[in-house]
Amino acid sequence: MTAQDPSPVFAPLDLPCGVTLKNRIVKAAMSDSLGDGAGNPTRGQMRLYERWAMGGCAAAIIGEVQHDPRQAEKPGNLVLNAKGDADAFAALARRGSVQGCQLWLQLGHAGAMAHPPISSPKGPSALDLPGLTCAALTPTDIAALPAAFAATAARAQALGFAGVQIHAAHGFLLSQFLSPLFNRRSDAYGGDITNRMRLLLEVIDAVRGAVGPRFPVVVKLNCTDQLQGGLQEEDALRVVAALDATSVDLIEFSGGTYFPGAKSASDSAGSGPYFVAFSQRARLKTTKPLMVTGGFKTRTQVIDAIASGATDLVGLARALVLEPDLPNTWRTTDRPVSFPRFADPPAGGVTAWYTMRLTALAEDRGTDTPADLHLALRQYTDRDTRRVALWNARFGPPCS
Repeated sequence: MTAQDPSPVFAPLDLPCGVTLKNRIVKAAMSDSLGDGAGNPTRGQMRLYERWAMGGCAAAIIGEVQHDPRQAEKPGNLVLNAKGDADAFAALARRGSVQGCQLWLQLGHAGAMAHPPISSPKGPSALDLPGLTCAALTPTDIAALPAAFAATAARAQALGFAGVQIHAAHGFLLSQFLSPLFNRRSDAYGGDITNRMRLLLEVIDAVRGAVGPRFPVVVKLNCTDQLQGGLQEEDALRVVAALDATSVDLIEFSGGTYFPGAKSASDSAGSGPYFVAFSQRARLKTTKPLMVTGGFKTRTQVIDAIASGATDLVGLARALVLEPDLPNTWRTTDRPVSFPRFADPPAGGVTAWYTMRLTALAEDRGTDTPADLHLALRQYTDRDTRRVALWNARFGPPCS
């Protein structure tokens, strides 16, 4: 098998639950910010996921779908609970699963990093830091979380989604429990990594119990928080070993957090994939299928990662924002993705640019995205400001 042989990329993959993915390319979760401001999907969001399905992805993951509107990351998130628009969610599931694409919901809870204008931030421990203030979850709060995740998963299954991903990365709630930087508890959920992973394992058990054995349940895990005092690789490997004994069907590796002021993995300047070396180490700890997300720009990089045995699947995010038909393109050519370069971007500007590009794709406006990051950031911020009012009108003002 040569580096230019595309067969490992377009070979099917059988998950432990019995579901088969048609190839090895997955649209990784992003906060697409395309909800209607009241927690429901929009037609544009449906069109976006339809485009990725038609572009050849084996699966696509919808980022940050909340059970509790008071723990949301942004006012463009979706909220899937008993009061959600079931018809709109079912339409999203239907349109995003054309041509054999699996559409999965990412089960989210922002925890300490919930958006204050619409939320009541609570994390493993109380924090009062520049740009980040939150209360501590009580034992009663923690005890209710597995059932809440499970209820969202069951609704997703009933509405036609093909699977769920449990989000334990990027500094959101379950990632916060894993991280000694966020988790300073002294009870059964704090201290050693054995205790810090306890909630994640309880959530997995509850979700599996709600959806049955034949429904994909995936976990997204940080290799490292990329923060001093945060989750490090050795502890992450212990989590991987524990996940091997669970019913999960796939473990996705990513890294970094959205902690205020921290640099996200997606903004790294490296020329190659970010987490393949960690995945090689993790392969020794588990027999579960693995997925690596971050830094892939060419078909050759994808082929090499899969052919080496380091990973079974590759997650693409920003690459698919730039070229939504990329999996189909890579069937015939190794043309690399051309990523834009931004000189001296303002804080949050790059994320805003990609988010507004997602909006253009959802509205079939092609590449109609502001070239000026300051303009993109202003459009992004203004839209969120308008949505805060919609969110609080729907769900009520957040508790102080």
